[in-house]
Amino acid sequence: MRLLIVSDAWHPQLNGVVRAIENLAAELTALGDAVEVIGPDRFRNFPMPGYAEIRLAFRPRGALRGMLDQARPDAVHIATEGPLGMAARAICAERGWRFTTSFHTRFAEYVTARTGIPPRLTWALLRRFHNAGAGTFAATPMLREELARRGFRQVLPWSGGVDLSLFQEGEREEWAALPRPIFLYVGRVAVEKNIAAFLQLDLPGSKVVVGDGPQRAALQARYPEVHFAGWREGDGLVRAYRGGDVMVFPSRTDTFGLVLVEAMACGTPVAAFPVMGPRDVVGGGGVLDEDLRRACLAALDVPRAAARIQAERFSWPASASAFRSHLVTI
Repeated sequence: MRLLIVSDAWHPQLNGVVRAIENLAAELTALGDAVEVIGPDRFRNFPMPGYAEIRLAFRPRGALRGMLDQARPDAVHIATEGPLGMAARAICAERGWRFTTSFHTRFAEYVTARTGIPPRLTWALLRRFHNAGAGTFAATPMLREELARRGFRQVLPWSGGVDLSLFQEGEREEWAALPRPIFLYVGRVAVEKNIAAFLQLDLPGSKVVVGDGPQRAALQARYPEVHFAGWREGDGLVRAYRGGDVMVFPSRTDTFGLVLVEAMACGTPVAAFPVMGPRDVVGGGGVLDEDLRRACLAALDVPRAAARIQAERFSWPASASAFRSHLVTI
């Protein structure tokens, strides 16, 4: 199969959506499919207002038509609802091509947090975007149930995965110079991640933030005792996870939370709120509680082996197989 994936989230961005698409493409290629990803890096692009690290394609429809002609895909998957995803949707509609989409991000809540626009307006736009396709992939049972309640048609199961050969237990020398225990956050440093809910907690030991984003400067000034380590990739990211005693996930808006599975795969238990994402992912690999401090302290007692066992439920081969089974030809 020749599969074309169109995504506004792609390199050089570093986030869970990019890693998910990257690993999915690698797994499908290993199965014999030809996979091409078209991202904003192939177009004139501009920084997203308020989040310069994210680049958005500028008027991509004309160039995208040529790319679609050249690719001659058997199937098209539109991964995101940005300018590039909207252009791909419009071209597919013009040509009568069937396509699938995926729901990675709760944009309605993000837009409200940044602009005050009522979430019902954004949800209406998202519903219109996705219902034009032949199906919408969603990562967890809770998310699929919510999308169905909101009028999304043909919601399909596709769980995220983790590279269990890379993210695994090992030496824990990272953060050795900091007082224990190490409470760790990994991810984008942005308002929708609710990081202050973690940083303001009265906890023993040290707090470490791995990642970057538009809120980093403000949080670093407000919480000078916190160690901000910046972005990590590959082995550096693995070492960061292993060195943590608890992975703290304060977000209330994530649909899956790839960092949760990566941390547990490295043996680090999770503390989070009992909301969508953590409720479907964490299981016996951590503690969920509306009192995040209580969850953090209780997670110190979760065996690292239990966290690893929970992560092993999420392999990329299984994820890719489920994804491929629900694809539609154009």
